[in-house]
Amino acid sequence: MHFGEEEKPEPQLDLARHTIDMMGILLEKTKGNLTLDEQRLLENSVTELRFRFVQVSDEVAKSAGQKA
Repeated sequence: MHFGEEEKPEPQLDLARHTIDMMGILLEKTKGNLTLDEQRLLENSVTELRFRFVQVSDEVAKSAGQKA
């Protein structure tokens, strides 16, 4: 490791999946009770988090495959 570089912490995929699932439940349970802006914000956030989760999961899987 070089001076000034910080090692990235290992992603906590189980915790991330749980949090994203809880946000999905929140989205379902609040349907019809949010303003249009709130609804869009929550929908876009859940979609973006799901997309990034898949990206990170793929990176972790590739990294684990290279180490083996």
